[in-house]
Amino acid sequence: MQVTGKVGLFGAAGAAGQIIAAALSAAGRDYRVVGRSRAPLEAAFGHDPHAEIVTWNPDDPASIRAASQDLQTVIYLVGVPYDQFAAHPPLMERTLAGVTAAGVERFILIGTVYPYGRARGNPIRENHPREPHTFKGQMRLAQENLVLAAHGRDGLSTLVLRLPDFYGPKIERSLLNGVFEAAATGKRAQVIGPVDVPHEFIYLPDIGPVIEKLTRTPEAYGRWWHLAGAGIITQREVARQAYALAGRQPKLMVAGKTLLRVLGLFNPLMRELVEMNYLMTEPLVLDDSALTELIGPIARTSYEEGIRHAFDAAREAASANAGANGSAASAA
Repeated sequence: MQVTGKVGLFGAAGAAGQIIAAALSAAGRDYRVVGRSRAPLEAAFGHDPHAEIVTWNPDDPASIRAASQDLQTVIYLVGVPYDQFAAHPPLMERTLAGVTAAGVERFILIGTVYPYGRARGNPIRENHPREPHTFKGQMRLAQENLVLAAHGRDGLSTLVLRLPDFYGPKIERSLLNGVFEAAATGKRAQVIGPVDVPHEFIYLPDIGPVIEKLTRTPEAYGRWWHLAGAGIITQREVARQAYALAGRQPKLMVAGKTLLRVLGLFNPLMRELVEMNYLMTEPLVLDDSALTELIGPIARTSYEEGIRHAFDAAREAASANAGANGSAASAA
């Protein structure tokens, strides 16, 4: 394997950061995890001798530069609250300035399908126009344009890896996580409709080995790539399979665009989901044949297997919670 330098995961404490870190560790590579607070980083990575834990303040250029020191590659996973997407471009500008000043050689942004806007036919390849009609899509487009414009500047190489919606064990920010939790506890799952339109999801643990490989593939830089899931599926079918694993019939409460608008009067997050609901009604499916041609075959977890893993994790968590509640009740 080509000798490579240390990788830094910025915004590492979330599910994607932990998955990428596991892939780096499995490859025997040292890495740095960077986040605002030390406690969640210690909890997630403190057991791994390959991990170096660093805190940063992404509003402070000096802190960004310090967090980037002695890294060869930065993988950017930094999120912002869903109702504060305007923060994405200025945060990226500061980060790029800091990593460049620190002499980082490679920069990978884990991106979304938001910058494309509506699909002009599926599946789409990387030459699809980027014409977002939503504010969130425009902010994500501005963010990735900054990344791509930085390629070749001051010794920095950059790329964007675009993912569809994701799911997997204990991944709370997945659209599907509530289905697994409800199936495991026999409750009604709250989902965002429509539930019978085909949709693409990627099993998030599958991204780790791909990203690890991209950190040591110099020819990948200077453009964006797609990483697709295992085809398409409907949310109703996901629910059917998850509830079947529990020996139950699926129970769904579906929130469509109209209900989201009503709920948005009281809940800011629901209000923010309205403009992105087009992705539920108008599927956007990624073609990643270009990436496969570059790095070779990509291992993909089938929906059947992925749903089983996610359900099993939800069932284990439910059992643990029930045991903890029972112990608390006995002690009271």
